Amino acid sequence: MTQDLTRDIAAMIGSRICHDLISPVGAISNGVELMAMSGAGTGPELSLISESVDNANARVKFFRIAFGMASLGQMVSRNEISGILHALSTHRLSYVWAPEEDLEREEVKLACLMLMCIETALPRGGEIKVSYNGGQWVVRAKADRIEPSPDLWARLGAVSSSEGLKPSEVQFLLAPMQAEALGRRIVHSSGDGVISLTA
Repeated sequence: MTQDLTRDIAAMIGSRICHDLISPVGAISNGVELMAMSGAGTGPELSLISESVDNANARVKFFRIAFGMASLGQMVSRNEISGILHALSTHRLSYVWAPEEDLEREEVKLACLMLMCIETALPRGGEIKVSYNGGQWVVRAKADRIEPSPDLWARLGAVSSSEGLKPSEVQFLLAPMQAEALGRRIVHSSGDGVISLTA
């Protein structure tokens, strides 16, 4: 099985799962909204459900971009991706999407996968900023504590096999594949409370 076919199959599976999940999550969100409007439920319980549904909805949308299929020339608007990241931000981990323009989905897919890699190095959270200039992504994080795994980060420079990876680390397999598909290579650096990926 060729690498391109493997990447396409993984993306198709990601798209299918996200497609099937987005409708029921959206329905739950609508139900919670109706309950709040009717006065049938107020208080901390409904707030907790509402926050959890909003987070799940944003996460499914994020995964759809990171793991799903992208048609040739398909675009992602700045409002869409910045809105998703805003919904995913917490007091522990926050995101800043710097690009002002709409971008091709294949490009945004790479940025999302790189962002997921950066997250694993922030055990106590931090701030992740995503920039795009001159056809190059820079995903940079600031945090009090940074712990990149040498084994995982060594994988980012080139496409590798899945041997030794956990399901939660699949981004370290897919990010180099996506970078290679775009004719680029991921480079990482860290020091003084800052860690970054460039591609």
